[in-house]
Amino acid sequence: MSNLILDNTQFLIAGDGQLPVRMAKNAKSNGFKVLAVSLSSDNYKELKKYCDKVVSYGCGQLNSIKKFLQENKAKQLTFIGKVSKMSLLKRPILEPMAISLLKSASKLNDDAIMLMLVAELEKIGVTILDQTIFIKDLIVSKGNFTTLKPDEMQTESINYGFKIAKEIGKIDIGQSVVVKDKMIIAVEAIEGTDKCIVRGCKLARKKNAIVVKVAKPEQDMRFDIPTVGLRTLKIMKKHGANVLALEAGRTIIVEQEKMIDYANRHKMIIVAV
Repeated sequence: MSNLILDNTQFLIAGDGQLPVRMAKNAKSNGFKVLAVSLSSDNYKELKKYCDKVVSYGCGQLNSIKKFLQENKAKQLTFIGKVSKMSLLKRPILEPMAISLLKSASKLNDDAIMLMLVAELEKIGVTILDQTIFIKDLIVSKGNFTTLKPDEMQTESINYGFKIAKEIGKIDIGQSVVVKDKMIIAVEAIEGTDKCIVRGCKLARKKNAIVVKVAKPEQDMRFDIPTVGLRTLKIMKKHGANVLALEAGRTIIVEQEKMIDYANRHKMIIVAV
């Protein structure tokens, strides 16, 4: 990947959130043509501002997506933005290619699904890029980002949560945990980080919960890089978590300045370790 020469046209398969929009904006500002497959309605209009073409498909419409890539002679593609596995439980439109992949899979964890999809796209000559190529400025560096800093007990809880989050990441269950007083209160699974936070804060009686989010030990940089944004902090504030701890150098923060301002105004802590 280090010797990769980027093609002038970049393709994007976009999930939820602002991250796909930021990637498209950065690519366009650097002179690239961007074509996007939107899997989410929440950022479709914003993507259209920065992309030469945007088409909308469900995550199970793999035949349609593959046809679009072939018709537009795709050579390089980035997966970016959250696509929840919960969609598989909500009767999505499943085209033949998706049905075949699901039937052939021995397990349906995140990495297994993505690696099968990558293999199919590589068959038609598409290279899957590192997610961070156009957004390296969003990778969080080590340090404390807020006026308040973790105290001794919070630091011990963060360190313990970091260790456990790495273990669940190793077996591809999730990337986040909620901790309180050196006790694991909640572990992220298929529901995603936001709902894990809500559940953990409820068990922590909506007081002094800590959210720890890390990369998997063998993180594939082509997909599922841990990401947080302002929505994460707002959910934490609403439900009683006051510390967000991230893995430095391997986590993406969207809207960093807004997040720091929000955290300081609400006496919250953001730290990267």
